[in-house]
Amino acid sequence: MAEEPAQHAWPCAPVPSVPGDVWHWQLAAMHVVSRVRSDLRARIAHPSVSTGSTEDARDGLLLVFEELASNALRHGGGDVRALVVAGPGGWLLDLSDEAPERPPIPAVDRDPALGGMGLHLVAQLSLEYGWESRPGRKHVWARLPSGRTEPPRQRQNRLPEPRSPEIYRD
Repeated sequence: MAEEPAQHAWPCAPVPSVPGDVWHWQLAAMHVVSRVRSDLRARIAHPSVSTGSTEDARDGLLLVFEELASNALRHGGGDVRALVVAGPGGWLLDLSDEAPERPPIPAVDRDPALGGMGLHLVAQLSLEYGWESRPGRKHVWARLPSGRTEPPRQRQNRLPEPRSPEIYRD
């Protein structure tokens, strides 16, 4: 049984304020996304960033950046801007476009071979994610871990299961 589309909506939440180094780019077209991704890869490879993060976390950041950037260009349009904040515990990505009336909508009941699974991927790799409408702009954002510290929600889910009072005998 399929769930209602509203249950699959991308959460509406303000872009969080995260301290750290701020990098930003203008994305005029799809071909620019590859160049910006290369620049972002070089920045996160710098020892000041790479020593505080894992390779898997950096790869996740690049993947989420590419997904959100391509969505902003395909579905939002206008003046697309990318902002990345490299903070002490991870990264904040904020992709904004000129379509505040068009929230991100994850694909539901679609064959993955047809694409459209990017927002699901972003949700899996992120600690938090959401979108916010501001006058004339939509901001779609995600917070990603550095990989060096375990996020609190994962620690809570890793508590041992209680032991059964039953005794198993052969």
